Amino acid sequence: MPKTRNIYTCTECAYETGKWLGKCPMCNNFNTFEESVIDTKKEARKFVASSSKVFGVNEISTMPDFKTPTKIGELDRVLSGGIVAGSLILIGGDPGIGKSTLILQICQTLGEQNKKILYVSGEESINQIKLRADRLNVTTENLFLLAETDLDIIQNTVSDISPDILIIDSIQTVYSSELPSVPGSVTQIRECTSRFMGISKTKGISTIVIGHVTKEGTLAGPRVLEHMVDTVLYFEGEKQANYRLIRAVKNRFGATNEIGVFEMAEAGLLEITNPSEYMLSGRPVNVSGSVVTCTMEGSRPILAEVQALVTYSNFGMPRRTATGMDYNRVTMLMAVLEKRVGLQLGSSDSYVNIAGGMKLIEPAIDAAVTVAVASSFKNKLVDPYSIAFGEVGLTGEIRAVSQAEKRVLEACKLGFKTCILPRANLKGMKKIDGVEIIGVSNVSELLDVALQ
Repeated sequence: MPKTRNIYTCTECAYETGKWLGKCPMCNNFNTFEESVIDTKKEARKFVASSSKVFGVNEISTMPDFKTPTKIGELDRVLSGGIVAGSLILIGGDPGIGKSTLILQICQTLGEQNKKILYVSGEESINQIKLRADRLNVTTENLFLLAETDLDIIQNTVSDISPDILIIDSIQTVYSSELPSVPGSVTQIRECTSRFMGISKTKGISTIVIGHVTKEGTLAGPRVLEHMVDTVLYFEGEKQANYRLIRAVKNRFGATNEIGVFEMAEAGLLEITNPSEYMLSGRPVNVSGSVVTCTMEGSRPILAEVQALVTYSNFGMPRRTATGMDYNRVTMLMAVLEKRVGLQLGSSDSYVNIAGGMKLIEPAIDAAVTVAVASSFKNKLVDPYSIAFGEVGLTGEIRAVSQAEKRVLEACKLGFKTCILPRANLKGMKKIDGVEIIGVSNVSELLDVALQ
């Protein structure tokens, strides 16, 4: 009988140990170890991406990455032009967010380009996939379906039909019969992903792998999974909202943190080519506590509305609530308003919200949050045709942000007349017709200019 031994692997960082530990010594996370059984006599399979011969860097001839556009503009933006031949793409997102819907729409557009696609599903039958395909009007004859979870059978099918695109839905359901661990375990996910990577690199087949996410919103399985693939895309969005975001958190062939914006409709995911206009639809006017800001998502400027409501509290400890941005950042900005401007917010409940359900993490929205809170507290209006952006420091200074000119151009495109930004960003900025650009250096100046 083959000799086996038990190992414990951290699901976060893939650290291995011979005994169970409550805390991982590598990543310092608790209760992350999973037990698995390995065969010590079995030779480990290693995928070699290139020859072992040593080459000088000037001796290597480079070839441009061949990309196949998906013909879905927002997705091509995130992928920096399309799907690279032989690449391994990982897509993660909450259940029901629209991952399988997007994949079928990709199958239709790629099939129209005469690309042969093999769709492997471990969660649905082929009849269920066919029902969704009919609803989405997926009629290409180049799409082939396989309901299977055995890795060896999937590999044999790939060898038989030689597809251009391989889709695995999902990686947590695929298993190798050579491993004693259950499907979805750390060992199985790592082994199956490694095998799919070998298929992609040796045969030039572009592989799209769908992954589950944990309740914390991170991809389930070992952290090494994200390091193995070429591109990692996250599907974001509230289920109650119609819009969906696809964000590239890793991309070896293009820029990271690019986003694509979609609207969930009965016919599938529809592109939103102007996210700023979509996010600002229904914005109230002549109401205090509402300010428009501009944030950068990758290389794309997006206008968003920041809302604040400050009201007297009847309790001894006022409430502080932040939706769509970092709660600690909001409390810090309110402390700056109390210390540097003299606003007595200590006895007031404060609620800050990014309208539309977006989640913004860029410090450039600090200025808009500050103005929105002060506007609601003083019950003073903000010009509905003005925007504000800039990072606020603890001493009340307004610090410069990146790509200020691109933000101003986006505001001008949507009809805004005034842009309030850090004074440091005025240096070298070109004059833009139709927009008044006002530079401020601290919070006091910001509020004097923004509040009517």
